[in-house]
This record gives sequence, C-alpha cells and structure tokens, in this order.
Amino acid sequence: MTKKKGNSIARKIGTTLGKSTVFSGVMHFTDSLKINGSYEGEIISSGFLYVEEGAVIKADIHVDSIVVAGVVHGDIVAVNHVEMLSGGQVYGNVKTSRLRIADNVVFQGKCEMIKDPRTVDIFSARVEKLKKTVGSVG
Repeated sequence: MTKKKGNSIARKIGTTLGKSTVFSGVMHFTDSLKINGSYEGEIISSGFLYVEEGAVIKADIHVDSIVVAGVVHGDIVAVNHVEMLSGGQVYGNVKTSRLRIADNVVFQGKCEMIKDPRTVDIFSARVEKLKKTVGSVG
C-alpha cells in the first residue's frame, strides 16, 4: 500500500519498478504500477500510476489516474485524476478531469480540463500522435 500523503488516496499497488530499475520502451499495464526508478518511452494504461519521489520518467503518459511525487518529463493524459505531491515536478502538458497540485510542486506546461471523462479513449492518443506524424511527412 502507498502511504497517504496529503489528501491523496491510498491505493494498493500491483507492480513496482524498484529504485535500481532502468526501463525504456512502451509499457502497458491494466491495474496499478509504482515507479521508483527511471523510465523512458511511453506509458499506456487503463489503471493507476504512482511516480515515487526520486523516480524520473521521460515519457508521454496515458492513464486513468496518476500521482506524481517524482519527476515527469512528458505530456500526461489522465482521464480521471492527476495529483502532484509536494516536491513533484512535471515538465509537460496535462489533460485531465480533476487536478490537485500541492505546494512546492514544479509544473511547467499547459493544463486542459476534460469536461466528460467518459468521452475520452486513452488508447486513441497514440493513434492521434501517429496521424500527426504521418500527416507531416511528405
């Protein structure tokens, strides 16, 4: 279980990438994931992501909910909830239906609020990005 920090919701974590873990690529998971180490690439999930203090993520993230206590470089789409805990750092744009930012957070980016989370398909984000890339070639 994660500790309750501030007003964050304590959740049972199914999988943890430890402090000494360095991982890159495209990661998919369905339930919950806690990252303590380093990750680079893309993260896609219908579940919950917890970025622990000391973790460094360089990825575009598409999840249901996320809590950031570490560092994230990349855009975040979290259909239901984004929470940035004290000491957390986010360098990228955020799209979500609920946002909570604690004191002493670094957030450099834009925020777009989702009016109806039921209309967002987090798995379509990669396709949209691919279409933009393919459309710009030629």
